[in-house]
Amino acid sequence: MPPPEPSSIPPANSPAVSPRPHGPTAAIIGCGDISSVHADALDQLGIRVAGVCDLDADRAQALAERLGAPAFTDHRELLARTQPGVVHVCTPHAEHVPVALDVLAAGVHLLLEKPVADSPAQARTLCEAADSAAQEGIRSGVVYQNRYNPPNQRLHELITSGALGQVHGARAAVTWHRTAEYYAARPWRGSWAAAGGGVLMNQAIHTLDLLLWMLGPAITARGQAATHALAEVIEVEDTAEVLIRHEGGATSTLYATNAYPTNAPVSIQVHAEHATATVAGDLVVTWNDGRVETVSAQPPGRVGRAYWGDSHRLLIEDFYTRMDEPDPFWIGPRDGLATIAAIHQVYDASAALRGRVAPRRPAAEASR
Repeated sequence: MPPPEPSSIPPANSPAVSPRPHGPTAAIIGCGDISSVHADALDQLGIRVAGVCDLDADRAQALAERLGAPAFTDHRELLARTQPGVVHVCTPHAEHVPVALDVLAAGVHLLLEKPVADSPAQARTLCEAADSAAQEGIRSGVVYQNRYNPPNQRLHELITSGALGQVHGARAAVTWHRTAEYYAARPWRGSWAAAGGGVLMNQAIHTLDLLLWMLGPAITARGQAATHALAEVIEVEDTAEVLIRHEGGATSTLYATNAYPTNAPVSIQVHAEHATATVAGDLVVTWNDGRVETVSAQPPGRVGRAYWGDSHRLLIEDFYTRMDEPDPFWIGPRDGLATIAAIHQVYDASAALRGRVAPRRPAAEASR
């Protein structure tokens, strides 16, 4: 199901702990960095935030004061007292499934940040719970917001419509920069127990999702992951390479690292029968007959954060717009399971990582 043309909704905001009003209300669980992007989107869309939650009381209070909403340190108390219509889960990765299962059990719609889980087994547990909840009209969505970027949408359309002809393969690169200070600021990011992985799980997962969305599900994903630059700082990998065989017959490669000197633009290049298409910010399609098509990364009038762009807001708006549709939201937990399964095939093949995997334990923080 393709995403619709998002509409613009005027902003509004009002606080309180009260029964659900006629319009949708939201709650945010996990008040770290990404929660502010969700809060901005909800404010722009005029969706009231009924409450926020974080194990760190100061962090929860800071976001609560900004939104004029009550703060909680126990997500179950938030669910019971505020009765939100939708919960946005923005916690560290290891907390995604436990919190999401409680949200669904409470009969509340779920919008979950990536990754859906830190292991395929946990992801399958969530998928089963989401499928069961869907029978009761409870919707689940996963935040793979890069599918909403205009260049990615156009490239997906060109591939799936057959306009490019047979797709031979694709290559993608995520070459970013993360410092020791980045991990020290949020120690969970560098641990297996709380993050479930490194550059593949936390940064390149969006690009992996795009490859699976555009070229089809993975039959196999083979590769290696290692910690080259930050081995003294983190447990998880900072560099990885992956070779994917897709159901449609195409192959793709993904290279990802957090050891590059800067955050370079993510690139995806698709080689096909009739053209070569490259996304590195903008989309440039060079057709075999000499034509060149360009799609800008940022549509006129859409100004988002410099780092994330506007796609988070577009996805969140789309999720709320589709609330009354009978079909499931078009990006769901099984899309998340597909990426986790591919990532773990690489982890399982990476002997250097096996000794680094720590015993599972509850995450010490609840913010991303």
